[in-house]
Amino acid sequence: MDNVSGTSEENGPETGDGGTSMMEDGLVDAFGDLAALPVEVGERRPTCLRCRRPQKVCLCPFLPPQPLEVSTCLYVVQHPAEESRVLRTVPLLAACLPQGKCNVIVGRRFNEEKHPELAAVCRDSRTLILYPGPKSQNLEELVQHQDVGTVKHNVIIIDGTWSQAKNMFLKNSLFHLPKQVQLNRTLSSQYVIRTQPSNICLSTLECAAVALSILEQNDDIQEVLLRPLKALCSFQLQHGAQIHHSKEHLLKNGMYDKPMPKNKRKIKRMEKLVTDHNICPR
Repeated sequence: MDNVSGTSEENGPETGDGGTSMMEDGLVDAFGDLAALPVEVGERRPTCLRCRRPQKVCLCPFLPPQPLEVSTCLYVVQHPAEESRVLRTVPLLAACLPQGKCNVIVGRRFNEEKHPELAAVCRDSRTLILYPGPKSQNLEELVQHQDVGTVKHNVIIIDGTWSQAKNMFLKNSLFHLPKQVQLNRTLSSQYVIRTQPSNICLSTLECAAVALSILEQNDDIQEVLLRPLKALCSFQLQHGAQIHHSKEHLLKNGMYDKPMPKNKRKIKRMEKLVTDHNICPR
């Protein structure tokens, strides 16, 4: 055993070094061959600079020829997850308005130190935040008590899923400073290619369209802003997308096929979908 062991110790290292060296040489050659291969760069589809859609499905024909003249300034605080969504509505909204009238700020947490401009807007007495709740005032009623054209409002809209928007509102004290308003018009979302919590929950673009038409006292604004959204949904449905009914619709019509929650808070939340008639942005 000692002799075999001795042979292994004497000859093994020499054989091992030689074998390792040969393997390393082979790997170097292999990597060298790979490095010599031409690199294929994946080409991204050309994107329209105005509507931010791929050029083949550009929605610019459905946008206004010139940006809409509005006195209201929008501030869209956007959850980071919305940036990666393909079928976003905020780029369409921004394309319809003049530069500086639709400001998009991405993040989850906002404070005075990191977001001084947004903080100043939140402290401005002319600023409104669109978020439904017991403290919210009907936007139309608010406008009725003001002289048309005397106040140039700022409007903050939270862009994200309903749960994301709720979380952002509750955890950012800056958003509790402006006057809280909601939309009480009886509307159904046109954004049928994404699931809404209830029939009256609207996309960010739809909320902005309704709010601007009220504040600017011009119903044509709502029609113009919704035109590209309708075109987007129509195109998607023609190419295989399915209509997404709201959770409220599914519950009311016995079509909700997921297990009902056992948590009492979640059950109450689902019951509220059927009974609450305040329009919620999403």
